[in-house]
Amino acid sequence: MAKAIMVQGTMSNAGKSLLAAGLCRIFKQDGYRVAPFKSQNMALNSFITREGLEMGRAQVMQAEAAGIEPSVRMNPILLKPTNDMGSQVIVNGEVLGNMDARDYFAYKKRLIPEVVKAYESLAAEYELIVLEGAGSPAEINLKQEDLVNMGMAKLAKAPVLLVGDIDRGGVFAQLVGTLQLLEEDERRMVKGLIVNKFRGDRTILDPGLARLEEIGHVPVVGVAPYMYLDVEDEDSLSERFERKQEAALLDLAVIRLPRISNFTDFHALERFAGVSVRYVKKVSELGRPDLIFLPGTENTMLDLLWLRQSGLEAAILKAKEAGSVIFGICGGYQMLGETLSDPRGVEEGGSMRGMGLLPMDTLFAANKTRTRVRGTFNKLEGVLAPLSNAKVEGYEIHMGTSMGKEHAMQAVTMLWDATDGEQEQTTATKERAAGTKQKAVKTQTNSPTLEQASFSKGFLKCDGAQAERVYGSYVHGIFDSEEASRGLVEALAQAKGVSLDASAQMDYQAYKESQYDLLADTLRKHLDLEKIYQILEEGI
Repeated sequence: MAKAIMVQGTMSNAGKSLLAAGLCRIFKQDGYRVAPFKSQNMALNSFITREGLEMGRAQVMQAEAAGIEPSVRMNPILLKPTNDMGSQVIVNGEVLGNMDARDYFAYKKRLIPEVVKAYESLAAEYELIVLEGAGSPAEINLKQEDLVNMGMAKLAKAPVLLVGDIDRGGVFAQLVGTLQLLEEDERRMVKGLIVNKFRGDRTILDPGLARLEEIGHVPVVGVAPYMYLDVEDEDSLSERFERKQEAALLDLAVIRLPRISNFTDFHALERFAGVSVRYVKKVSELGRPDLIFLPGTENTMLDLLWLRQSGLEAAILKAKEAGSVIFGICGGYQMLGETLSDPRGVEEGGSMRGMGLLPMDTLFAANKTRTRVRGTFNKLEGVLAPLSNAKVEGYEIHMGTSMGKEHAMQAVTMLWDATDGEQEQTTATKERAAGTKQKAVKTQTNSPTLEQASFSKGFLKCDGAQAERVYGSYVHGIFDSEEASRGLVEALAQAKGVSLDASAQMDYQAYKESQYDLLADTLRKHLDLEKIYQILEEGI
């Protein structure tokens, strides 16, 4: 069985995910087979594995840092909030159902065997496991049946590194208070303290660290600096949302919906010089961007209602008339249609008017689409015409099906189901798909039924819709490929009549690898890795 170490925090956003990713990268660089693990993640940023299973993106990021393929075993329980009181519960990558907080708290002990099974499977396959906790282990009202902090550390026999965020202030009280609220056996499992997000002269901090060790009886194993890295982060607390970024030569605005999900769809566009990606939640912040993204959401109907009540819907419609391109992804794509119907109460029940920018209707149903896809952009019209035929690879996660009005729908992409691996299409399969192309297009323009919207493995389907300067797609990660992200930027620049040096930019995948290496290099300088390896060896 693998040796294990766990990163816990004094609060949400203390930096657990990033530090766990950094340790994964360091251990990989040092020659170990290492995997991340978080038993329960609450997040709206999710990912579809090659098996068609859903997991949190934080563990996907950590798996990338470890140099391995993401597996749903790394995150057996995913909670996706649907409102202030409840979440969609996903177990081993599949939807269990929607539960309010009280019902889930009573139910979760039944999931412990699934957590143990997932962890033991990973531990049998890898040499080291880096576990991540959630929130704080000192939430004394939630400690009963805990399966994500100290409860998980005990199951995995993992020594704990406790992380505090000095950037928010009060880091000594955070760390000491957390230790004091733990049970005695739990305190003994905390083998090291880390002060995170430090800015300034370390020598000024040293007297406080010495006193911290005296009071807490736990060694400080590092003071990690505030790191200006570009890696995927957890959703609601993302610092991306709080940036006060000025519009650049090309101005891209992402509407910050209350239940925004998978805003990682836009990360690949942030690396281009002369391109700004701004998150907007007020009419006064919108302006007249070159492109407005409507992102994914865990509740399309509620967020469309918010868009309407906040005045942003009217502002977006005005911006479109003034020349802005509109691009909706997943829930944002659904909003762009004419109607949203929810006869089974999957979201809010009933029906509501969409924004009316695309000639299609959306029907919500209980079945959830989860699939990896690859293909190309279709023949596009208007500003994004230069993107036609560019390669696309991503994934779909949605509860609704969107169907076009008869003879009115123009597809944005032509896609293959890529779930279950990267096998190349055979000549026969390509010919078979080519012969069904017209059938697939017709399916998308008939009355909206789930049966018609599905597609078999290896078959071609049309996805998304376009009309004038408005485009939409269900594909998350649609701009992650170098060809797609560069193509989008160059198309917008061409339409605006400006010149960008997009050719100088690094490939997005290579760029992400460089960020993981920078993370590891930084932590090597500021963590006592000799002590951390000793903690790993000694266990608990």
